[in-house]
Amino acid sequence: MEGNRRIFGYMDNAPVEEITLSNGYLKCNIITYGGAVRSLMAPDQNGNWVDVALGFDTLEDYRKQDKYMGALVGRYANRIGGAKFTLNGVEYKLAANDGANSLHGGKVGFDKRIWTVEELKEREVTLSLACGDMEENYPGALEVRVTYTLDRDTLRIQYWARSDKDTVFNPTNHSYFNLSGHNSGSVEGQYIRVFGSRYTPVGAGLIPTGEAAPVEGTPMDLREFQPIGKRINEDFEQLTMAGGYDHNWIIDPLGSTLAAAAYAEDTGIAMTVHTTLPGVQFYAGNFIGGCPAGKGGAVYGDRSGFCLETQFFPDSPNKPGFPSCVLKAGEEFSRWTSYRFLPLASIDRL
Repeated sequence: MEGNRRIFGYMDNAPVEEITLSNGYLKCNIITYGGAVRSLMAPDQNGNWVDVALGFDTLEDYRKQDKYMGALVGRYANRIGGAKFTLNGVEYKLAANDGANSLHGGKVGFDKRIWTVEELKEREVTLSLACGDMEENYPGALEVRVTYTLDRDTLRIQYWARSDKDTVFNPTNHSYFNLSGHNSGSVEGQYIRVFGSRYTPVGAGLIPTGEAAPVEGTPMDLREFQPIGKRINEDFEQLTMAGGYDHNWIIDPLGSTLAAAAYAEDTGIAMTVHTTLPGVQFYAGNFIGGCPAGKGGAVYGDRSGFCLETQFFPDSPNKPGFPSCVLKAGEEFSRWTSYRFLPLASIDRL
C-alpha cells in the first residue's frame, strides 16, 4: 500500500508535496520542500496522539523562517569556519551566511530545495536530490537519497550519497522536538541525556577550537538525565557564548549506536536517538523565537523545541584531528539515524 500524498503548495510553479507515513503506532508527515518532517505523532501514556515535532501549516511559512525547521540539512550540516576549506590542495570558498562562517550548506542548502519522491510505501518514502558540481561552491556533482521509514516505534532516517569528485559531506535532520507536544511551550522542564563524556568546545562564531574536552565537572555533563533547563543559564563560558546548549558531543564508543535520550513527565513520552555518525549536536532551541506561528497558530518561543542533530563534527574539513567527512569520488556514503519513541518506564533500562 502506498503512503498518502497531497499538494502542500507551489514554489516557482513547482509543486511541493506532503507525504503521510503511518504504521498504527507512529504517524509522520514529510514535505518535499527541504525534505522536512512537518509533524510526528506518537502516543502518550494514555494512548492519545501527541505531535512532538514543531512545524508550520503553510509552505509560505516554511520559506519565511530561518530555523531549518524539521529540514534535511547539507551539503555540510553545522558550521565551517571562515566559510572555506581546503581539499586536495584546492581552497574552496563558501557562502558566509552565519557571520564570517558557512552554516548548514550555504545560502541555498538542502533545506531550501524541492526533493523528488523516488519511492513511496505506506511506511516508507525515499527522497532524492541532485546537486551540481560547485553548487554552493562545493566540489563534485552529488547524488543524495534519504529514506524515512516507520518501523514499529521508530522513525529511521537513512542517508545515501555519491559524488563524482572528492568532496565533503555531512547530512543531518534538523527536527525540533517537544515531547509534551509541539504547542506546549518551553522544553526546559523536559529531561535530556547525552551519551558522551567529551564534547568539542567552541570559540568565536561557535567554531570548534579543535579540542575534545571532558564534560566532567561542567554543565556540559549530561551523562545522567537532568532537566534541560537545570544548568543551561549558568555562568559557564561555553553556555554564555552560545546562549545555552548548542554544542557537539562526541558519542562514546560503547559498542552501541545510542547517542542521546529525552523524556517528558507530563505525557510519559520518551525518545532515544541512535546513529552511525560520530557526533550529536544538542541544540536547546535558544533562538527559535521570532519565527512564523506554528501549526494551529502555536507560538514557538525560545526553547520551545530541542534538536538532536547527528553529524560529523562542526568544521571537520578544517580540523584534521576530527573524524574525516571526506567522501571520495565514486564511493558510497551510507549512514543512518533513528528516533525511537517509548513509554517512560522503558527509559530506566538504558
